[in-house]
Amino acid sequence: MLRSPPPCFGLLCAAAACASSPSAGPSSHPASHPASHPGSGPHQGAFHHSFEDAEKWAGVFDDPARAAWQKPDDVVALLGLVPGQTVADLGAGTGYFMSRLSNAVGPDGTVLALDPELNMVRYMEKRARREGLENVEARRISTDDPGLPTGRTHVVLIVDTWHHIGRRGAYAEKLAAGLAPGGAVFIVDFTLDSPEGPPREHRLTASQVAQELSQGGLEATILEEELPRQYVVKGTLKGGAEP
Repeated sequence: MLRSPPPCFGLLCAAAACASSPSAGPSSHPASHPASHPGSGPHQGAFHHSFEDAEKWAGVFDDPARAAWQKPDDVVALLGLVPGQTVADLGAGTGYFMSRLSNAVGPDGTVLALDPELNMVRYMEKRARREGLENVEARRISTDDPGLPTGRTHVVLIVDTWHHIGRRGAYAEKLAAGLAPGGAVFIVDFTLDSPEGPPREHRLTASQVAQELSQGGLEATILEEELPRQYVVKGTLKGGAEP
């Protein structure tokens, strides 16, 4: 157990914080955002932000206006989930996707709602009870390890979060180890010109994300989608069959 809560990298930060400011744009962000912390290799730095106040961030992350650009139903549809599967929402924050994922995998499936911020995990536990999501398990993870059981997770969803992770090539390797045969990782993050998102210098292109997944031993594909301000990159085990 960590002695102090690490910075949360879930459902992130400048995305929501900038969206709440009418004058904010790609180069406009709250002065409270700390500088990035270097990782290893190109494009491996992490952009950190504190999310200890879960109640405050719930009002931002769950703002109904978010649906217009996040398109959560479209995102979940891209995952191709079937009943009985295990899906991990990594950097789940306040649980924005929990109910949709829960419905997609059904009562025989499992949703792992993962976040490094303890207060976010507690918030998601309460939310799951309030919404009757009995197949949801909210768990705290470290910032450098997704904590997935080896070879058992069918789908990993990482939304608005990848740019907050350091040493992403090594992290992708840990994600690969957690995938079940035929499993996949889906990374949804901000385009360079999105009005939401972190400062431009901390953003990644879809090609950069694909390269980082490849460093972890995954075959990466940039998906065709209709998200107005984001891209989706899918990583699968090399040589693995689709589920």
